Amino acid sequence: MNVSESREVTINESDFIVSKTDPKGKITYCNRIFIEIAGFAESELIGQPHNIIRHPDMPRSVFRALWQTLQSGQEFFGIIKNRTRDGGFYWAFANVTASHDERGQLLGYYSVRRCPHRSSIDTLAPLYRAMREEEARHSSSREAMDASWKLMQQHLDSAGKSYEEYILGLEK
Repeated sequence: MNVSESREVTINESDFIVSKTDPKGKITYCNRIFIEIAGFAESELIGQPHNIIRHPDMPRSVFRALWQTLQSGQEFFGIIKNRTRDGGFYWAFANVTASHDERGQLLGYYSVRRCPHRSSIDTLAPLYRAMREEEARHSSSREAMDASWKLMQQHLDSAGKSYEEYILGLEK
């Protein structure tokens, strides 16, 4: 991993960040790469909400979309900016899926993240910034996320794609 002047940590192309959570999003497992990139000790991560690594630059509406996608039984793909323990950040191309037991009961969620293309980050960073600015204009969390996602939806509509299609297209 490399920390630049802006404190960005880059994920090596061969690395996969893996974590598992319980149904409420508390971390139950994290691999060595996750620990190294995020800069936390394993004991600081296990049992904590996964949003311990949520970067304040990320629009909340993207995480609402993540949970809506998972609750509808689909897997989620997204480009996410996460924070490190020391205040730095890293970008990740994330795939999150539900994990079920043999009876179909939800056990939790499984997330695999890898290095996204720089062009994906360059495309999404200004959109995410505009979405966060829109969220800041509203006092109600729900209104903020609705207004923020409306910006994303306008972008998706102009591309003629769903969020998943758009993200996967960026990463081709």
